[in-house]
Amino acid sequence: MNSLRLLSLSILGSALLLGSARAADPAPAAPADKEAAYTKVLDERSSKIVAALELGDSTKAARVQARIIAQYRSLNAWQETHEEKLKELRKTKDAEPAKSEIAAIYAARKTARDTFLADLAKDLTPAQVDTVKDKLTYNKLQVTYNGYLQQLPSLKEEQKKKIYDWLLEAREEGIDGVSSHEKDEIFGKYKGRINNYLSNEGYDLKQSSIDWKARRDAEAASGKK
Repeated sequence: MNSLRLLSLSILGSALLLGSARAADPAPAAPADKEAAYTKVLDERSSKIVAALELGDSTKAARVQARIIAQYRSLNAWQETHEEKLKELRKTKDAEPAKSEIAAIYAARKTARDTFLADLAKDLTPAQVDTVKDKLTYNKLQVTYNGYLQQLPSLKEEQKKKIYDWLLEAREEGIDGVSSHEKDEIFGKYKGRINNYLSNEGYDLKQSSIDWKARRDAEAASGKK
């Protein structure tokens, strides 16, 4: 077999292998498929929230679910519209014009949230609206608040109120979080404010955290006996 024939066979073999590899790669999802998958996710998330409300009125439930889905879509559209611009602005976040523009972009998101909550209130009681808020923020308000109470059992009533009020603010802002990560960041910002307040009130948060862990470990060990 001459060298020219060997070279041709080698090229053919490489082409076949390349074609086979390409055929094995998954085809990119079509826009319609992506939209269908996204719609399914939103239906599942919103239906769980509505189920927790126990409305007992299918028409009302449908309206509430539609509003929740619209809010999810609104946040997604907001992110797609402003994400790149915000990245650019944050590179110069110390400049006053950039700060003002960033604030204006986020203000639009707050306006949409206010409208969403007002629409929910047309069909839901204040307690039910709070349930929606908790579900949209993964119940971080109560979980975080309970954590402070357990870590610092000597908290005074006025201190508890201040902590809870700040966490209420965190929940309101957290509704706007597009991702769970952003919601964590929002609550983290308020936790930083709370921790500074508690430190100024004389609490040693580092030591109290160590003590809290020791109490939990002791309770766990006691439960195993």
